[in-house]
Formats: sequence, C-alpha cells, structure tokens
Amino acid sequence: MNDERLERLEAWHEQDEFEEIVDAITEVPEEERDYILVNHLGRALSNMERYQEAVEQFLSVEAEGQNDPLWHYRIGLAYYYLEQYENAREAFEAADRLEPGDEDTQEFLEWIRNKTADELTEEVIEEPVDTVHSVTETIIEAAPGIHPESTSFWNDSPAYVDQYVLSPPTDEQIEAVEEQLVFKLPTFYMNMMKLHNGGVPHYRHFAVSQAESNEKIHIEILNILGIGREKTHSLCGEAGSRVIIEQGGYPEIGVVLSECPSDSEVVMLDYRESGNAGEPEVVHVNKAEGYKITWLAPNVETFIQGLVNEENQPANLEGSL
Repeated sequence: MNDERLERLEAWHEQDEFEEIVDAITEVPEEERDYILVNHLGRALSNMERYQEAVEQFLSVEAEGQNDPLWHYRIGLAYYYLEQYENAREAFEAADRLEPGDEDTQEFLEWIRNKTADELTEEVIEEPVDTVHSVTETIIEAAPGIHPESTSFWNDSPAYVDQYVLSPPTDEQIEAVEEQLVFKLPTFYMNMMKLHNGGVPHYRHFAVSQAESNEKIHIEILNILGIGREKTHSLCGEAGSRVIIEQGGYPEIGVVLSECPSDSEVVMLDYRESGNAGEPEVVHVNKAEGYKITWLAPNVETFIQGLVNEENQPANLEGSL
C-alpha cells in the first residue's frame, strides 16, 4: 500500500473523519484493494455504525485475516454490535488465542458472557421494573429501568466504548476506588455502573432553573465517568476525578461525575451537606464564571432521570439503560 495514503487514512481515523476514509477507499476499484485497505474500510464502517457492511468487508479478506488478531478483533466488534454474540465470541476468542491478554478483547468477552448468561439471569432482566421501587433492593430495582441489553440510553459507538466503557466493577474494585477518592459512591450510581460502567449517554442535557429570570437553560454533559482506573476517563483514571479537580482548580467538594464539552465546566457529586459517607447532591461547576456552583439535583438518581436529549425530550429510562 502507498505509504502516503496509509498516513492519510490513519490521520483521518485519529480525527474521527470516518466518512473521508470510506469515500477515499471506495474510489479505489475493488480488485485493487489490498488486505490493509479493506481493513481500514471495515474499521471506518464500524465506527460509522454500519456494522453489516463492515462484516462484509472483513469477510472478503477472511483467508488473509486468519492469523491476524486485529482482524478477528475488528470483525468480532462488528458482530457484537449486530448482537450476533456467538459469532462475536468466536472472533474474540480467536483474537485472544493469537494475542493473549489484550484488555479490550477481554472486556468484550466479559460483556458477551454477561449478555449470554444463564436463563435465570435473563428472566430477571426481562421482568418489568416498577420505577417507584426502592433504590436499595436489587441491582435491577436499584436503578429503575436500567437494562444492560438496551442501547437507547447509552451511545455505544466503538469509539466511545473504547474511550470510556470499563468492565462491570466488583465490590472489591468499588471499595478500592472509594478509598482512593475518600468518598462513598451513591448506591444508585454503583448499581448503574454494574450494568454499564461509564460511557456517553444519548441523553446529555439537564434543565436548570434560573430563579432570577424564571427561565430554564440546559447544561450539557460529555460523559458519565465509570468506576475504575483502567480507562483514562474513569473515576481514578489518568484524567479522572482527582486529576480534573487538581488541574482545573475546582472546589474540593466531592467527586467529578461528568465532564462537559467545555473544559471549564464539570458536573460533581457534592458531599458538603451529606458528609463523605452520605448521599451527595449533584451540582454544576463553571470555572469560567469564578467556579460558580449551580445546584442540579438532590441525588444521582434524580439527575440521571432528568437528562434529556438534544430535542429536549425526557429520557425514557424504563428499559433504556
């Protein structure tokens, strides 16, 4: 393959210019596309959520990809988002055999195991959830409507999964994170993360009342940080809560729950009233306005259920997470 073309494709990938990649490669006649070019095309199609087309591209070079762990990983990812979990499992297991210990491969295998759990687990998940149940009874009831099989709340595009989503945390991992943060995490949030540990929601806007004008504005979040330290954007990651607070000079009132599109704003769990082991409130902090703190919600559950999409339609949490 032409080195200059390869550099251009890699640059577009880093810039999330996936349409540019598809357009450039499809201009090349099919008979002139080599293995590397087809893999770039398949990866770009997956990143555009055109998973069936991606599978077709990867299968067109199946013979060449048999000993390439990256080929197995990429087609496995496309199968996963098509919900063809058996095909995905076989692909990720092949990738794991060829390149043992890859963390992303292990994460997908764990998610597949969770999604293809025994019949008892499936029956529990499929049972209707009463959204007025106590948030402390069970994982499903603790997060009303949170459903690990659905993607209508979470935007699980490959790029977002790679950047933000971790494996479900164990109780031991949660305790370790709490010890490092010096704050007890809210039960609703912990149970939510056991079903989908961090990521980018489709619903990212929250209405804020402005008492002085009686109007409403919306703050926007970029993500919800997951429990762990493996991903850069997780609670204890390299760009996690403590790092954001220290580098941004934010007030020491608790834990950063969400980053915002503006790097001068964050949404935080505020423990000033509850104490470090209590139920925190949720606030927005704006560094550009002298670290102005705006109250958003009395707890995480209320905040999550108050998120709306760009058209300002409330998130339907029943069966949505």
